[in-house]
Amino acid sequence: MPFSPFLRLEMAASLARLSRRTLACPRLLLSPRRFLSTETAPSPDVSPSAAPPPPAASDRVKWDYRGQRRIIPLGQWLPKIAVDAYVAPNVVLAGQVTVWDGASVWNGSVLRGDLNKISVGFCSNVQERCVVHAAWNIPTGLPAETSIERYVTIGAYSLLRSCTIEPECIIGQHSVLMEGSLVETNSILEAGSVLPPNRRIPTGELWAGNPARFVRKLTHEEIVEIPKLAVAVNDLMQSHFSEFLPYSTAYLEVEKLKKTLNISL
Repeated sequence: MPFSPFLRLEMAASLARLSRRTLACPRLLLSPRRFLSTETAPSPDVSPSAAPPPPAASDRVKWDYRGQRRIIPLGQWLPKIAVDAYVAPNVVLAGQVTVWDGASVWNGSVLRGDLNKISVGFCSNVQERCVVHAAWNIPTGLPAETSIERYVTIGAYSLLRSCTIEPECIIGQHSVLMEGSLVETNSILEAGSVLPPNRRIPTGELWAGNPARFVRKLTHEEIVEIPKLAVAVNDLMQSHFSEFLPYSTAYLEVEKLKKTLNISL
């Protein structure tokens, strides 16, 4: 039902009076919750320029310094990290994951051992943004766990799922190793390659492509350089390890924000 002209004039006059009252008292603009508050209004002799009282303890923001969790236990399984292994602050290790002595897992990688075991062997390295997972089982009956043996280099942005990499191998960046795949000792998989399920790379060979295929045999000089690359990454890891802070530096940004908002530290 449409409003009558008289009722419209009444509503307009009420809104005008409320607007004038709000503009006359600037404190109402800063604290509109007073219209909904049940507390008594302050006495008129209080100066408008007085500083507001500090917030109550219950009103303060409860800051959380944890951020992203590096170690996520799942049931009875807890990730295990050797004393001299390096795991970057923003890495996620979940479930049945073991990082052995001298190994390193670099920034942004995710090792998710919720269905089966994942192990990173001695002096091996899993570089930036890698994803390592393990299936519950494999139809062929091959081991479903993901095993990375000693002196293995996993290039950045690689995906490994229920595969086995024997000692002294190189997996190029952006590579994909599917369920049941096997990389034997002293082998190299070129960058950007995809190793299909249940495929095997024999000892001392270079494979590449999508799907990965045999390219050529490795020379003796190339085979000797494979563990040297893992050792070089291990030496680089030592400098990162010495500068590592377990709780990162996020607390500095939080304290700066607290000072900006006049919240006591």
